[in-house]
Amino acid sequence: MLRKFGFFVVFFGLALPVLAADSPGSISGYVRSTAGVPQMGAAVEVLSAAARTLKVFTDENGFYSIHDLLPGNYSLKVTAPSFLPALRDRIGLRAGSTMMVNVTLNTLFEAIQLGPLRGPAEDDDWKWTLRSMANRPVLRVLDDGSSVTQVKSSGEGEGHDLKASLSFLAGSPSEGYGTVSDMSTGFSLEHKILSDDAISLEGNVGYGQGAGAAILRTSYTHHSEGGSEPEVSVTVRRLMPPVGSFHDQGLQAFSLATTDNLTVGDVLELRFGSELQSVQFMDRFTAFQPFATADLHLSPDTVVEYRYASSRPPGAMAKENDVQGSILAQSGPRVSLASFSPALERAHHQEVSLSRRIGRTNLQAAFYADRVANTVLTGVGVGNAGTGEMLPDVDSGTFSYQGTNLNTNGVRLVMQRKLTSDLTATVDYGYGGVLDLGRPDVELQSARQSLTTVHRHALSAKMNGKLPGCRTRWTTSYGWVSGGALTQVDMFNSSAGQSDPYLNVFVRQPLPGFGFLPLHMEAMLDLRNLMAQGYVPVMGQDGRTVYLVQSARSVRGGVAFIF
Repeated sequence: MLRKFGFFVVFFGLALPVLAADSPGSISGYVRSTAGVPQMGAAVEVLSAAARTLKVFTDENGFYSIHDLLPGNYSLKVTAPSFLPALRDRIGLRAGSTMMVNVTLNTLFEAIQLGPLRGPAEDDDWKWTLRSMANRPVLRVLDDGSSVTQVKSSGEGEGHDLKASLSFLAGSPSEGYGTVSDMSTGFSLEHKILSDDAISLEGNVGYGQGAGAAILRTSYTHHSEGGSEPEVSVTVRRLMPPVGSFHDQGLQAFSLATTDNLTVGDVLELRFGSELQSVQFMDRFTAFQPFATADLHLSPDTVVEYRYASSRPPGAMAKENDVQGSILAQSGPRVSLASFSPALERAHHQEVSLSRRIGRTNLQAAFYADRVANTVLTGVGVGNAGTGEMLPDVDSGTFSYQGTNLNTNGVRLVMQRKLTSDLTATVDYGYGGVLDLGRPDVELQSARQSLTTVHRHALSAKMNGKLPGCRTRWTTSYGWVSGGALTQVDMFNSSAGQSDPYLNVFVRQPLPGFGFLPLHMEAMLDLRNLMAQGYVPVMGQDGRTVYLVQSARSVRGGVAFIF
């Protein structure tokens, strides 16, 4: 009896894995045109390496479903009248699983490419190629002589549907009230849904001396085959009350933002959106901040752009190196005080630029016009917050100070050269108006009345690259200005030539990981204004000297885990 029982145990132990491995799966999805119209009666063929072909037709909703498929790799071919056939390759089907594969059909005109595909990541700032053309299907001729449009399958080349990162940073960016805490944890999570869409969650939680700031942002993005990427995001932030006589009133803000892009005639790309902010800090404020860009592609190497913005862009180091938390903090409302009366910084920036690519060199010339009300300046030092003239940040020893309005026009010239595959050099020249003190030796309470708009020349040089052996990514830059300045020349610069003031260094070093864990680690070091340049002394009410600066010296470092 025991021998028979043992026989059955062995038999089922061997048979169950085989049965599980052969458990059939299914592939289903929707077939639509580039306009999103469901295509009824489209023929969907599943091709396998075993030369087995199954064919079904879509229903009135454009839906199809193919069942009883063995695990393996499949190709999907979709045909419909008036459209080019579409082909999806390398669709991996696991045992017992259901794959959702949505297909967009294109006409011959939509499949013709009028320019090269989008280049390397460093060329994205120059916008040589329309976003829609980077995602456009490619014409391919099959062995039987038929033509199809081949589109990258969902998840193909993209890694996993779920991406996440976690970082631990020490040190504050020292940008006044509202910046990241001295000790903070940043996180991000992105998950693909419905094949082409993505939902993400990111944030930063501080736990330094200020018992900190907390920022949380969630967004939903739809990726269409034509290149359009509408996005809706919600951001909530809460900052602890600044030290001083503020009756424990911290800043709370809620924002709703929408963005979208549209391509017209394969030569014009429009990107537009807006953000609605509601801020509670000693009072309630509402701000509406629209933004838009229009890129006219005169040729594959020539782009004319118009840009409108109503808020300052993130700093160069935070943007280029994706420092978690910094971009979120810098995109928040800029608040300042004057005689205990809070105010929001409000801005209008317009610029027209011409970019040209000549071999390995990129060039840009731009003209801009800025109008900024309640300009927020950064100060360094410990002052008396009870005067109602400053918003201190206890973690960094900096504060926010309300300046005057800034109205100016200016020009920008940028040249970028790719010296080697791992080394790029950029030079940026700017001329425009800045805020500066009209006379020295002023008190902080009266400094606002002494602020004037003066024109300055600015020149910055930036080098960035990657060390081949150890894969270290680094960026170093130096920004020079021709005279005293409390604000940056061209403060809305978001081009490839954007640099932070004075001497800055950023290093990102991959670390050895654990082979059994699906993650890699990186160490980061962010140094800004290393030589503490541009400090303008003013006298506080308590007799202590504080400083107004373009950029405060700061040191940040930490480690990031990328899953």
